[in-house]
Amino acid sequence: MTTEAPRILLLRCVQLCFLLLSAISPVWAVDPSFRISQYAHTAWRIQDGFLEGAVSAIAQTSDGYLWIGTEAGLVRFDGVRFVPWTSPDGKQLLSSSITELLVDRDGSLWIGTEGGLSHWTKQQLVNYPLRQGRINSIVQDHNGSIWVTRSRLMDGGNPLCRVIDLKMKCFSMGTEDLELARMALAKDSSEALWIGGTTMVARWKPDSSKVFNIKGLKTSQHQGGVYDLVANPDGSLWVGMVWRGHGLGLQKLFHGRLKPLITPEFDSSTLEVETLFLDRENTLWIGTSQDGIYRLHDNKVDHFSSADGLSNEHVYRFYEDHEGNLWVATSKGLDMFRNLPVVSFSTREGLSISEVDSVLALQNGGVWVGGYEGLDALQNQPGYRFRKQKGLPGKQVTSMLEDHTGRLWVGVDNGLTIYKDGVFKSINRPDGRPIGMVTGMTEDMRGNVWAETIATPRTLYRIQDLSVREEFPAPEVPSGRKVAADPSEGIWIGLLNGDLARFQNGRTETFRFEHAQGSKVEQLFINTDGTVFGSTAFGLIAWKNGKRQILTVRNGLPCDSVRALIADGRGALWLYMQCGLVEIPATELQKWLEHSDSELQLRVFDQFDGVQPGWAPFVGATRTPDGRLWFANGHLLQMIDPVHLAGNKVQPPVQIEDVVADTRSYTPLTNLKLPPRTRDIEIDYTALSFVVPQKVRFRYKLEGHDSRWQDPGARRQAFYNDLHPGYYKFRVIASNNDGVWNQDGATLVFYIAPAWYQTNWFRLACVGALLLLLWALYQVWLQQLKKQFTRELEARVDERTRIARDLHDTLLQSFHGLMLRFQTASNLSITRPAEAKQTLDSAIDEAAEAITEGRDAIQALRSSPVDTDDIVSAIKALGEELVTGGTSNYPVSFRIDVAGTPRNLRQVVRDEIYWIACEAVRNAFRHSCAHQITVEIQYDDRQFSLHVQDDGKGFNGGAVDEAASAGHFGLHGMSERAKLVGGELELWSGVESGVNIALNIPAPFAYTQSPANLRSWWSKMLLRKGSAKKL
Repeated sequence: MTTEAPRILLLRCVQLCFLLLSAISPVWAVDPSFRISQYAHTAWRIQDGFLEGAVSAIAQTSDGYLWIGTEAGLVRFDGVRFVPWTSPDGKQLLSSSITELLVDRDGSLWIGTEGGLSHWTKQQLVNYPLRQGRINSIVQDHNGSIWVTRSRLMDGGNPLCRVIDLKMKCFSMGTEDLELARMALAKDSSEALWIGGTTMVARWKPDSSKVFNIKGLKTSQHQGGVYDLVANPDGSLWVGMVWRGHGLGLQKLFHGRLKPLITPEFDSSTLEVETLFLDRENTLWIGTSQDGIYRLHDNKVDHFSSADGLSNEHVYRFYEDHEGNLWVATSKGLDMFRNLPVVSFSTREGLSISEVDSVLALQNGGVWVGGYEGLDALQNQPGYRFRKQKGLPGKQVTSMLEDHTGRLWVGVDNGLTIYKDGVFKSINRPDGRPIGMVTGMTEDMRGNVWAETIATPRTLYRIQDLSVREEFPAPEVPSGRKVAADPSEGIWIGLLNGDLARFQNGRTETFRFEHAQGSKVEQLFINTDGTVFGSTAFGLIAWKNGKRQILTVRNGLPCDSVRALIADGRGALWLYMQCGLVEIPATELQKWLEHSDSELQLRVFDQFDGVQPGWAPFVGATRTPDGRLWFANGHLLQMIDPVHLAGNKVQPPVQIEDVVADTRSYTPLTNLKLPPRTRDIEIDYTALSFVVPQKVRFRYKLEGHDSRWQDPGARRQAFYNDLHPGYYKFRVIASNNDGVWNQDGATLVFYIAPAWYQTNWFRLACVGALLLLLWALYQVWLQQLKKQFTRELEARVDERTRIARDLHDTLLQSFHGLMLRFQTASNLSITRPAEAKQTLDSAIDEAAEAITEGRDAIQALRSSPVDTDDIVSAIKALGEELVTGGTSNYPVSFRIDVAGTPRNLRQVVRDEIYWIACEAVRNAFRHSCAHQITVEIQYDDRQFSLHVQDDGKGFNGGAVDEAASAGHFGLHGMSERAKLVGGELELWSGVESGVNIALNIPAPFAYTQSPANLRSWWSKMLLRKGSAKKL
């Protein structure tokens, strides 16, 4: 199975589900009870660039797409975009000029062209090239067989053919074959085929045929003839001919006889018929070649032409889609008609007045419409039209009222009249003067008629028994505009300042609302439970049992300005607003009355539903006994029937049309694979609902990326730019114009291939490298632990060595001196006892000094021997002490020289330098027999240098090792101290050549602050390693 096969199977399932849904859903056509001009009408004209050629055929496949055949090719339409169609398999149609389209019961599409027949099925295009000729008509019989009629035959074959597998079998029509040039084709309820020719109509079955000659066509042979046929359910046949005249035009063939349809306003034989169509309401649509559209229903004829907005007078074809929309193909474009929930009435629909200022529903179902220069009656009293000088006592009709007796009260100009039995009778003040322009009227529970008028001043009148009984001028009663009867007693007044007032028994009680200045109550409505509603520019005001509240956009209204209001028979309140018509269900209205801050679930009708907002100065809304609601908006009358609002119940089929990845387009196949490093992805989708495509809403979700459904509104593209490699599932659902959702929607699974650095093997390699790095770091850590242990061990050994060195430099030296003193005393004790005693006393003093020196040495183990940073002074003091202490048996001269600028030494380095200098100077005094001892100190940018020289007897190289083996650690101790501070100790000596000891310490190790021109830390490490190697 190929990757395309699963997608085809899924598509077929979707198509089957759509067909089943269409079968069980209520399918309707445009309502024939309204004029064509009252439908919603949309036109796509060739001159506006929507199409490239005249439309000759229309069809809708089960996937929801509308297919449009033009003389420039086949086009697919989703309600928003016209897309020229080419077969994905690369095949071409036999001709680019499309003549006919038919959707097979299996969902495939038959395509008739100027060059022959083609079949788009299972995502493949099949051509039937063996039989050449123009395809005129295509029908499918009850067995599923496809029949076609041909003309302009080049193969000498017969014009009527049946498709069998991949071939066509054509049938002879007898001696009349050559006359059947146009070849209109229709199928009746008995499965017989009707064929229209140049001069006749034939009824044909494989085993029989019958010809009906048309006398009027004999003179026009080979110049046209029968252009279209439509079979009626009653067995009759409508015959449309391109020629007009007696017996021509549109005729009805019944029981072998042709008859025209003739009414006082219409004669069907005068038409030049191009095409015929019978819709689901059995309404006959007639397309003419020069006069637009005619509609015939119940012998009533309506007409629509280019003057009304049709794209052209020459009509080629009709088509009715799954949602009941009617499509019309003309020579200049494509038109679509659909039902509107809100229907308009204007002079085009029969009103005699162009200004609609007041509307009133009567108890008998009639509707009166008043405005400037006229009063019209609709519904049950058609034909009543009053004008000034023709029964109307004035020009401007203002407010109207029907009382409990059925009398009609009509305000006209500055007065009030009663209409009865064709006569208007004036109601005047007691002095005979008119009461003024009536802006509002009502009848209370006692039969009193109350009239609010514009006069000087504004006055409220109470009328009883056709006479004015009381007058209440402002400010006795606040200035108002509208009045309504209280269900119990009295009346309510909608004031000019936007507040409400209740007038009972001569007393007025005012209820104020917070609002901007300059607002007024446009209309009042009192519910059966006593709730008072008022329409204002700042919202819907309400009063109930003393509670006042205002409904605004904060509660869910689309805007604040309410022009008129009325309740339907189910308790819902309807608001005619500046931005549309709003239905507030009874449950939502009650919720708001109980909780004024509630956000309501409303139903909004806008311009796509036929609403044309406006303002009527007098009576803006009314309801007829059949439940219809009527609204006046100043320039026309609008009506909605809440009881029969069927709505669009058809779930819109959803399709994914294209995938664009990094500007490259891909067909949305199942398991679509996108290349590595794909960054920007656009997924184009659509929903096939043609009623109001602008109100189709979408939701989509990309599983593997989106955590919740996205709401793009009406946008038909999804965009992603942050997708990682892997599998994704894109789901999209849609709702139609009435909010009916197709929850199944459409699905696309696609895969983004990884780049080499995004593959699993690369990730594994990275994990391996990371593990190797961790292992290496672990090994380094182990080495660090080992070195740390070694350093700690060496530190302990060094500490013990340092203690030995310090003991050697202090206590051992002192004890060695004492040994010499005791030996001298022993030698003198016999011969010179006095000197021996003196020597012993001196030894005792030295022993005390040794004890002190030992205590100081122990203290020195924990403190610096140099109290300050002046190492020169410390060494100089040591030398002077040794000179005066008689340490040497020879007279000695001691000198210290300093070169360079003295700098601060690191404390540890300074101490070690001092001990090295002490050891070297003491050794020179005690062992060298020198006469001159010199210490040189040099501060240099590169290093610190210490030189100790004497001119004594010196020694050879092996003497150092012999002294170490004998337990003398002086020179070895100095070398160890030098290593500790990163320095280098050198010694030169020879017999009778003196001793020269040199200590060099690099500047980074010696000084507390390195010079600016010293190397980096890496250079310091190299210096450290170099010095260690030399030692």
